[in-house]
Amino acid sequence: MLRLLPLRRALRPTFGAQSQSTWLSTSAACAAKQQQMPSRPKPPPEDEIDEMFVKGTGPGGQKINKTNSAVQLRHIPTGIVVKSQATRSRSENRAIARGLLAARLDEIRNPDTCRTAALVASKLKKRANATKKARRKYKKLAGTDDDGGGVHEDDGEHDGEHDERDGQLAERHQREADTAAQEPGTASTQDDQGDAAAVTTK
Repeated sequence: MLRLLPLRRALRPTFGAQSQSTWLSTSAACAAKQQQMPSRPKPPPEDEIDEMFVKGTGPGGQKINKTNSAVQLRHIPTGIVVKSQATRSRSENRAIARGLLAARLDEIRNPDTCRTAALVASKLKKRANATKKARRKYKKLAGTDDDGGGVHEDDGEHDGEHDERDGQLAERHQREADTAAQEPGTASTQDDQGDAAAVTTK
């Protein structure tokens, strides 16, 4: 057993400087994010809460419908009522309901700086960044298509000019072909007339 101790120590994983720096940077980023996000509000005192246990509804089996596992809380000073039947456990639902009540009270007391407003702003910011990134990506792809021989707005005008030019060239070639076809016929007619005159003279 004593001889195996050095081997066990040698088999322990060692972390290099790079892995330690990565771990520290990740921890620092998480800590900064937690500092930006407001802390979870604390639930009100128990003497301000009226608690009831009721039967749950909806999916979850017969246990949900037959047992009083759902928790309903009413804040006595404000009259706010919240209900939780997230789980089958009454103790877990009690904790969840108190968290919901604390969030509702925080929204009423601090509408601009509450945790719910911060979460909504964070989600909207992430969605806006994703939309901006996608728009930049497709804009870049569209610019690449235009530079690489894509469809331009002036292509219709250029096509019309090319068609007109091709039509003029075709007409000129047709006239030249007709002229070339007529010249050999005229020469042969003159030759025939010359031969006929020679025969008459003879």
